[in-house]
Amino acid sequence: MNVAPHLFWITSRAGGGAALLLASASVAVGLMMSSKRPGANKRDLRAVHEAMSLTTLAMVALHGLSLLGDSYLSPGLAGIAIPFVGFYRPLWTGLGIVAGYGLAALGLTYYLRDRIGAARWRRLHRLTAVFWLAAVAHTIGAGTDAAQWWFLGASAALVIPAGALLILRWLGRRWDARGYSNPAPALPASLANPIRRPSKGWR
Repeated sequence: MNVAPHLFWITSRAGGGAALLLASASVAVGLMMSSKRPGANKRDLRAVHEAMSLTTLAMVALHGLSLLGDSYLSPGLAGIAIPFVGFYRPLWTGLGIVAGYGLAALGLTYYLRDRIGAARWRRLHRLTAVFWLAAVAHTIGAGTDAAQWWFLGASAALVIPAGALLILRWLGRRWDARGYSNPAPALPASLANPIRRPSKGWR
């Protein structure tokens, strides 16, 4: 098989698949890093999360830019840069472009969090999950490998755990919002530390 005519298309597929897997792993690590459970080495997780995020953005760029050399699709710069204007599955491709912009913006704001403010940056960073879900939808709707068993298996190994952690985090926030996680009210001092009556034989 002569791969030369399809080199750009193959490169784009590889970049897109790698971007999805890395983004899923990055989301999972980010959720673990922000967990309140003790025992996790947050410093190591932060380094892994940052490396995965930056590599994801590089793969997203490779995924899009490689298509410029594909003679069959020939999307042009507008087709890979402007959402929903391309002729190839415009809805799903547009979602992918939006997801790429969103992940890039939220990922790079990490280096501006001191100016943005830590609390505001954390609230913005929660939107990462939305753009990640858009990337998953893009892969299913526009990806030519989405029906291949090997791709489904590799994706499920990372997408499903990340999705499960996301659902658990969402349920945890709802649980907290309803007050179920509030500690029980403290007992009055008279009940918490009752006075022990002397025994009959005490003098």
